[in-house]
Amino acid sequence: MHETGLVRDLIRRIDQAAAANGAARVSGVRVWLGALSHLSADHLREHFVVEARGSIAEGARLVITESDDLVDPDAQHLRLESLEMEV
Repeated sequence: MHETGLVRDLIRRIDQAAAANGAARVSGVRVWLGALSHLSADHLREHFVVEARGSIAEGARLVITESDDLVDPDAQHLRLESLEMEV
């Protein structure tokens, strides 16, 4: 499933960033959702809860900015914008 792959990649990037910063926990995640990503914010939230289980981001607050710009070079992507981490 397209959604699962996008969210698993997001969790992988969160894990890498958290490890690089010595974080014990990720409490907040801010992402940007491209207009052509074929994923709604609600669907992203559902997949995030499932894929984050057992990861450093489990229980993290997810803030999503949805783009409606069809010509944005990242319109097909899910972009990790920032993390709130507890060290």
